[in-house]
Amino acid sequence: MMKFIGLAATTLMLSTGLAQAQVQLNSYADKDGYIDVQKLTCAQLANTFQEDADFLGVWYSGWYNGLAKKHAINMPRAKEGIHEVIVHCKANQNKKIIQAIDYVLKQEKKNK
Repeated sequence: MMKFIGLAATTLMLSTGLAQAQVQLNSYADKDGYIDVQKLTCAQLANTFQEDADFLGVWYSGWYNGLAKKHAINMPRAKEGIHEVIVHCKANQNKKIIQAIDYVLKQEKKNK
């Protein structure tokens, strides 16, 4: 029983130490309310609330699809891509989000 309590206490301390405060996405906006999506970092994405990260992922998906002149969306594929970008960003917080998107897109092409 004491081993279990010690293990539980250690796990709690480690998880608390690794946790970072989440912030709202709009905290990265300029004084006029705009977010420069080309400057956002993976650390900023990783430290925002999940719904804000998902929202931003959908925005980036639309932006990239617009640049590619695509006018349709494959929802399961888009959701998976957004998830992969978020996972990559959490592991590579020093990158910009657009670099993470580029990495994920290249991995997707490579795996086809």
